[in-house]
Amino acid sequence: MAKNWAIAIGINQYNNLQHLNYAKLDAEAMRDWFGKEARFDQVFLFTDDSPPIAINPPIPTQPTYGNLRRFLRANFEKPLLEPGDNLWFFFAGHGCREGDRDYLMLIDSDPGDVEHTAIPVEFVTQRLRRSGADNVVLFLDACRDEGSRRGVGIGEEHQGIVTFYSCSPSQKSYEIEQLQHGSFTQALLEGLRIAGEGNCATVERLDRYLQARVPAINQTHRKTLQNPYVTAEPATKLHLILLPDYATLNDINQLKLDAYQAEVIGD
Repeated sequence: MAKNWAIAIGINQYNNLQHLNYAKLDAEAMRDWFGKEARFDQVFLFTDDSPPIAINPPIPTQPTYGNLRRFLRANFEKPLLEPGDNLWFFFAGHGCREGDRDYLMLIDSDPGDVEHTAIPVEFVTQRLRRSGADNVVLFLDACRDEGSRRGVGIGEEHQGIVTFYSCSPSQKSYEIEQLQHGSFTQALLEGLRIAGEGNCATVERLDRYLQARVPAINQTHRKTLQNPYVTAEPATKLHLILLPDYATLNDINQLKLDAYQAEVIGD
């Protein structure tokens, strides 16, 4: 049976950047969904005050540059998962682009020295792929700046990875005071909880839901337009089943067809 692991990161309190209001709550809500509703096998939480991971020696989980980089480097050096397993990564916090690379800004990241104090998204994807899991899915509610979530730079395709972005590069991504969440995370949680007809069991359907729901939330709360989007490499990852309990026979048959076509061309 496939194993499911997740990492949830949310940062409110920054040393060198404007604080955020609901990134920590976003990560905690995703942690709860992973663990209590989706029943993932392992969930790692990194927030301003999350407890250490209880192993010997304990791993500190405050998302500083050193802590997070060490966690990703040390714990994903050797494959821990297998083909068919799933690894999800959620990040809520500031993000930026520097020297044609996308970066996640950590508690102690220095906007004047991004290259040496922030973690490249490319490094994250490389480490997660070393886990051995076939299916690596990123949710980056990371385009936040000056109290909003400005779409600067986060948005490159990464091979073998499905990545959901909270807004298009030219837009802002908003936190909603009345919801105590970012509008992207609010919509994501709603979409993941839909059962039966209209569910978001696949990457493609979750993407369609987010594209419709996030602008609707923003309109309700008088925010400007925000268009989330997904990238998938290869494109057949759009048919990836995220929620097996809600998948249909058509979803499964599409995966079989993708596999058959790949076999025919020797991929």
